[in-house]
Formats: sequence, structure tokens, C-alpha cells
Amino acid sequence: MATCTKCGAALAKDAVFCSSCGSPARAGVGTSQPGAAPGVSLPGIAPNVAGLLCYLLWPVAFIFFLLFGPYNKDRFVRFHAFQALFLGLVAIGVGFALSIMTSILALIPLVGWIVDSLAWLVYGLGLLGLAIFLMYKAYNGERYRAPIIGEWAAQRAEKTK
Repeated sequence: MATCTKCGAALAKDAVFCSSCGSPARAGVGTSQPGAAPGVSLPGIAPNVAGLLCYLLWPVAFIFFLLFGPYNKDRFVRFHAFQALFLGLVAIGVGFALSIMTSILALIPLVGWIVDSLAWLVYGLGLLGLAIFLMYKAYNGERYRAPIIGEWAAQRAEKTK
């Protein structure tokens, strides 16, 4: 079983990053990070942290990581940037549709107000839970594909650059 060269923790056989310290699993190989285009080194922010920041600092981070190198050349970072973009756009669309639906339901006294409140609570907590889950997966170096938007993100990440 492989161990992390930085902290000595045991690594899973397919680990890209150490689950304890977050350093690349192949730190001794060179400065090129997994997922980067050949010959591309990523100084500064590690790809797993950049992937996490795409969700945490939406929309500023994904715009930054898609526009500026060397991050825009790393397939892992591009995938998470596009997935964060699509997640945000879908969340805005669903929120808009939910606001129309709940404003109509709110016209019904008491029952409509309760359904309105519960719908927004479920939507908000579900979106927060999904975002936290995607941040966790990105930090662990996984390219987890969320349903539908993950496929879009993977296609865009491979086409770009």
C-alpha cells in the first residue's frame, strides 16, 4: 500500500491526493499535477483546492479558474469549474420556477404558506447538501459527476483547450 510522501498516511490505490494533508499522491514525480495537460505545472493552489473553491466561491472562483492559466489547462479544475457553473445556473432556474409556484400556493391561507415554507426549506437544504458533497468530492481529488450537469461539465472540460 502506498503512503503519502508528505505526512506518511496510507493512500488508497487510486488516490490522487492524500486524504489527510491534501498533497498530491505522486508528489515525488515532479511538479505536474494529475489531470494537467502534459508539461503543465501548477504553482500556487493545488488542483483539489481549486476544485473545492469553484463551488465555495461561486461565481468568482469558477470564472477565475476558467480564464486564467495554468488552472484553465488542468482538466480536473476545468471539470469542477464547469460543474459549478452549471450547478449555479440550474439552481437559479429551479429557484425562479419555485418562486412562481410558491407565490401561487401562498394565495391559499395557512396550507399554502406551510407548503411554501417547506418547499423553500427543502430546496435550500438540498442545494446546500449537494454543494457540500461536491466540495468534499473535489477536495478528495474525485471527478464526481452530478446527474445531468456532470455530463455537461465533462464534455465541456474535454473540449476546452
